[in-house]
Amino acid sequence: MTAGAGQPAFGLSFDPRALTDLLQAPSDIRDLTLAYLQEVVNAQRFGQRLDGDLEGFRKLFVDRRKDWRVVYGVRPAPAESAHPKEIHVVAVRPRAGNDVYDEVGRRLGMTRRPLSARTHAARSRSPQLTTRPPKPRPGPPPAALPGLPCPAPNPAHHPTR
Repeated sequence: MTAGAGQPAFGLSFDPRALTDLLQAPSDIRDLTLAYLQEVVNAQRFGQRLDGDLEGFRKLFVDRRKDWRVVYGVRPAPAESAHPKEIHVVAVRPRAGNDVYDEVGRRLGMTRRPLSARTHAARSRSPQLTTRPPKPRPGPPPAALPGLPCPAPNPAHHPTR
């Protein structure tokens, strides 16, 4: 979707808490965020897609040194809007050990911490695994294999004669 002759491609809305985030951010972060959001609204910048529980949302890296993020979604605009879709900002916060994504989850009403697709994959159980431990394979005991040393008897474990 492209904007015609200086017309924004999208409307813009903020979760009220995201607006508070923006107002409380350091002035350099606030200025960069507003400049980047203007580029997003004009379809000149696109944030990186989030995955897992936050699929459908995007993140902007505002300042890599200070590690600030803007998380937003694209959603249908209200009927009275001049645009069919709007950029809805959910959070403007420092990344701080994924705190920004945890806060987005809370703001979206998730009852547990949002997980990425990579985390889902890491936590899921492989379908090749069985629910029971594998049965031991028949064969000679390890000590009976030629070339392997046998453990030395330990007199402390033998009863006295």
